[in-house]
Amino acid sequence: MLPQSPLPATLPDLTLDPAADNYAVFGHPVAQSKSPLIHQLFARQTGQHLRYQAVLVPSGQFVAALDRFQAQGGKGLNITLPFKGEAWAATTNRSARAERCGSVNTIWFDANGRRCGETTDGLGLLRDFERQGMEVSGRRVLLLGAGGAVGGVLPDILAQAPSRLVIANRTVSRAADLLRQSAGSSVCVQACGYEALAGQECELVINGTSLGLQGEIPPLPDGILAAGAGCYDMVYGEAPTSFCRWAQDQGAVNISDGLGMLVEQAAESFLIWRGVRPETQPVIDRLRLSAVVV
Repeated sequence: MLPQSPLPATLPDLTLDPAADNYAVFGHPVAQSKSPLIHQLFARQTGQHLRYQAVLVPSGQFVAALDRFQAQGGKGLNITLPFKGEAWAATTNRSARAERCGSVNTIWFDANGRRCGETTDGLGLLRDFERQGMEVSGRRVLLLGAGGAVGGVLPDILAQAPSRLVIANRTVSRAADLLRQSAGSSVCVQACGYEALAGQECELVINGTSLGLQGEIPPLPDGILAAGAGCYDMVYGEAPTSFCRWAQDQGAVNISDGLGMLVEQAAESFLIWRGVRPETQPVIDRLRLSAVVV
């Protein structure tokens, strides 16, 4: 039997459906998550019988909730903020990608009960780039922010071999901390503050900050976009984000928010769990049509 952590009285109800394969997303907050809808659409499309629920996990109770979910026969989990680091620590069989970035957003259990971890954020981002014709290889790329969102996609961006990669953040030391992920890479990587971007030109700018949730953007200089540049915001919503509006004003050619990334990274999780890859475009179209806000 798996060891059980003490279960506080405030631990969320994790009663699972014995007639279905059970999956969930753990987060705090989590009520806004559209992962249950996305995986419901994936399951319907692929003929899979499963139940997927959103679970609000109180701070400090992630491991206890994970213990209970596994003990009750749960099959797999998505992990969202603020638990991706704790999920990394709680898994014992991690992919090289997850090991490198110190983050896990997908958990499953092998035949021996070992907790396996992967991060699908970077894969989801690259698949959305491919879907929209946004190139990384050989391009001058600017990553905005140095939090978990950027750390989770950095290994996959480096693997695409941009000609240069700049990580800009208000606190330069946090951006510099991410440079360890570029060890062994032939990519020229630089960490800097936003003021150091003056005079530079980039062909792809990826916003990994959460400023768009407050209707703000990082303090970017005019002229940062090269001719034909693309801009991608990992934040998304019902209306164009503040970063996407800025990109349009600056003359970017290809502009996107992160809704496609959300669906694509979920499809990667679904493939790991179920062994079948769902079609993402119909789900993205459905969410756009429904004006879904996450």
